Amino acid sequence: MGRFTVPTAAVLLCQLGLAMAIQWLALAENGSGASWDRIHHCRLLAGLVPDQVQICRRNLEVMNSIVQAASEIKSICQKTFSGMRWNCSSIQRAPSFGPDLLKGTRESAFVHALSAAAIAHSIAQACASGSLPLCSCGSVPSELPGPDFRWGGCGDNLHYGLQLGAAFADSPLKSNKLGSQALRAMNWHNNVAGRQVLSESLDTKCKCHGVSGSCSVKTCWKALLSLGEIASELKSKYLAAIRVSHRLVGHRKQLKPTETDIRVMRDTDLVYLINSPDYCTPNVHLGSVGTQDRQCNKTSAGSDGCNLLCCGRGYNAYMEEVVERCHCKYRWCCYVVCKRCRRLVERYVCK
Repeated sequence: MGRFTVPTAAVLLCQLGLAMAIQWLALAENGSGASWDRIHHCRLLAGLVPDQVQICRRNLEVMNSIVQAASEIKSICQKTFSGMRWNCSSIQRAPSFGPDLLKGTRESAFVHALSAAAIAHSIAQACASGSLPLCSCGSVPSELPGPDFRWGGCGDNLHYGLQLGAAFADSPLKSNKLGSQALRAMNWHNNVAGRQVLSESLDTKCKCHGVSGSCSVKTCWKALLSLGEIASELKSKYLAAIRVSHRLVGHRKQLKPTETDIRVMRDTDLVYLINSPDYCTPNVHLGSVGTQDRQCNKTSAGSDGCNLLCCGRGYNAYMEEVVERCHCKYRWCCYVVCKRCRRLVERYVCK
């Protein structure tokens, strides 16, 4: 029998500090019912560090956007990883995270990057929608319009979103008392990477004008991709994340790839410090809930397939009755009438 080692107080305090960086995701629950009309609400919220409380007190009107970002992060992370062994279900535990998000794993890297991007995304779009009194539409692009379009509309205010979003999301990383230097550096890098991916998603959207929809003239503006699309891009970077160590280079410590033959690390790369478990079996010390009883796809060869998701343990089949719309007919004018049909569907779950 191996000897179980109880974590030291220093280790526990270090891990607590790491969690503080994304503890504000608890706002999805404890901030959703707040009216945000009194500054004393800010200090009553679990999950905020002192600097975030001050930002809250100075910017009460933006807190609805931050709460919305926290809620979107939770749902989009789970949707993005729904077919993976690690399915982001642990994010629901905010602010009491498990080891999968407390330590320097690639899963932690993804959540930090998505969180940093989401808060800037939410604020940028709130500015454009007129929800915030201190900001409005994004500035008119400096590039000259083409012959068939003109700049107009109301673009997302990326600049304001990045500025206030970074101030809020990065606040927990500024304290030397919270977490190790290596983990602070890792989380900071991934926050920046998330915002960089968000910035690169700014695209041109247009609306047509002209007789009978001829689109002879277009009005265009700059808009961000949806947060779901940002998460998909970050998932690609999660799969290609680079393991790093925090070591002395010259007169200061930097994050450097552990593999000597790795390509040059870019600002948009996600980085991590320790390898993750395979998440096949439950292990509370590793933050793994296992994949037993998870639904899998029998015909898929991907991560959601029964072979990979069930880690070779096999799967059980069962029949489920589903109710769906059927025999739909269009009625003049102007609606569709459908019947409700029942059918049996075979489902598969991991052993």
